[in-house]
Amino acid sequence: MLHVYHSVSVLTELHDSLIHEPYRAKNKAALGPLLRKRAFDLVFSLLVVAFLLSWLVPLIALLIKLDSKGPTFFRQLRTGKDGRPFYCLKFRSMAPNAEADERQASRGDQRVTKVGAFLRKTSLDELPQFLNVLRGEMSVVGPRPHMLRHTQDYAQVIDNFMDRHAVTPGITGLAQVCGHRGETKEVESMARRVNADLQYIRHWSFLLDLKIVLLTVWQMAQPDEKAC
Repeated sequence: MLHVYHSVSVLTELHDSLIHEPYRAKNKAALGPLLRKRAFDLVFSLLVVAFLLSWLVPLIALLIKLDSKGPTFFRQLRTGKDGRPFYCLKFRSMAPNAEADERQASRGDQRVTKVGAFLRKTSLDELPQFLNVLRGEMSVVGPRPHMLRHTQDYAQVIDNFMDRHAVTPGITGLAQVCGHRGETKEVESMARRVNADLQYIRHWSFLLDLKIVLLTVWQMAQPDEKAC
């Protein structure tokens, strides 16, 4: 266990050193906007927890338990701000398996349960991440956090990949509302996401966050053919 934490610490220092200064400076330039963003995160997340999760968690937990054996929630180590790993929370959508932290779900993946397929298609599996937001590990809007293995792999082949970690990762983001979501089989697909993430960081504003939230809510009501 000590070896694991040491390895994670080394990776965190390495990832942090790969973030270019312009993006790091963009995140630290103005305290006021950052405080407004955090205040919005807290208020919005508390409302979601109070009015959605309070009754959805028992309902979804029951459906998950009736559908398959295993826990209601699933947590996975992902890369956070400045390359620091954290446990990202989700409703469990797959049968318990040893590959959960290593292999991304793909279309037709046999590990995905029937209830899990519905949760993924409607993005309801992401709702527990509002608890990550309350803990300060995530924001409502920001670049999506990736598995540690993906971070290591893509950082070697995509320029500026680590720059997306200059800000707190989000439940939704510009890349997602622009259609860059679901499975990433090719480097080009991930590169398009990274470009959208960096555009978000460069042009961030409170109004942009509101637009992304509204677009996300609208898209959740539409069938998601990219969910797997």
